[in-house]
Amino acid sequence: MTTRYVRTRPEFISRRSVPVFLSLLGAFSIAPQSRAQTTLGPVTLGAGVQTAFVNTNPAGGPNTDQFTVDHARLYISGPVTDKISFTFNTDYDGSTNKMGIMDAIAQFAFAPEFNIWAGRFLPPGDRSNLYGPFYSNNWRVYTDGIQDGYPLVFQGRDDGVAYWGTFEKKVHLSVGAFDGGSADGKPDVIGAARVQVDFWDPEEGYYQNGTYYGDKNILAIGGASQLQDGHTASTVDFLMERKVLNGGAFTIESEVSDYNRLGGYGGFNGAYVKSQGEYILSSFLFPKAVGPGKFEVLGKYAKADFTHGPTPSYDQKTTEFDFDYIIKQFKARVITFVEDTRFNREQTNTWQAGIGLQLQM
Repeated sequence: MTTRYVRTRPEFISRRSVPVFLSLLGAFSIAPQSRAQTTLGPVTLGAGVQTAFVNTNPAGGPNTDQFTVDHARLYISGPVTDKISFTFNTDYDGSTNKMGIMDAIAQFAFAPEFNIWAGRFLPPGDRSNLYGPFYSNNWRVYTDGIQDGYPLVFQGRDDGVAYWGTFEKKVHLSVGAFDGGSADGKPDVIGAARVQVDFWDPEEGYYQNGTYYGDKNILAIGGASQLQDGHTASTVDFLMERKVLNGGAFTIESEVSDYNRLGGYGGFNGAYVKSQGEYILSSFLFPKAVGPGKFEVLGKYAKADFTHGPTPSYDQKTTEFDFDYIIKQFKARVITFVEDTRFNREQTNTWQAGIGLQLQM
């Protein structure tokens, strides 16, 4: 499989973890409230887990069966004042068997058009970075050599500061500066920017989805770019989703990427400094509920090219098919997947199949 130049694992969008409450714990209710105390609202807690069984069949090699815990996450957020809030999220990375700080964000919300975030969070990038594995439509996200190739510290995040705003509920703009030394070992600051236009229903906030499971009619085009010392990473992404047949949804998602000596997937042994690619994904959510959920079928095809390495260029073609059971959208879903990854040289073709379970609260 293709390895990222700087990324080791998929990242996840911490937002919108469904709050489980905290109304500010018993210790606070025991003591009488002083005149200096102000009740601003509850702290919220959340959690998420992705676990799977995967069969891997490399060409010319033995089959392997593996049970995995890909992600286990805890989310905490709450207000400081009516315009200032704080978010702290952690993630267990199944590839390293370690827990890390995913988000630590000081958030200043002055108006929909004017928000400032500082700390560790997702820099402006492509849609797939802004939805992460928990809000993606497909299970095998970030395995195609295309999606979310931007430099990172941990799970797509970097340390920095950014402005973002939404204008007329249709135009989204974000601009920021982030630490290069933490993300890719270079001392120069990484500049990042994204602009997106929603032509049908609006999308709220900083984060995104890979699907809305028929809750919205979406037609959105976004472009993002990051710059460091004259090197660039740029993407253009597209999402269309239509409600159909009173409860179903038809979705098309695509992206084109160009990583020019910044980020990227690095190809074989991380030795290829440029990579370009594109993918198209389509899904159909059946309108009729079967038991507590609905069935969905999904297909994706991607092609990535790796160039400017020590040996001749090569390409990767990735085909994925999913058969999903959507119980409660992103809170509870079961995804059966098959993925075929083929290279014209350098790496080993691989076929994988499995079943994944996602729960969030």
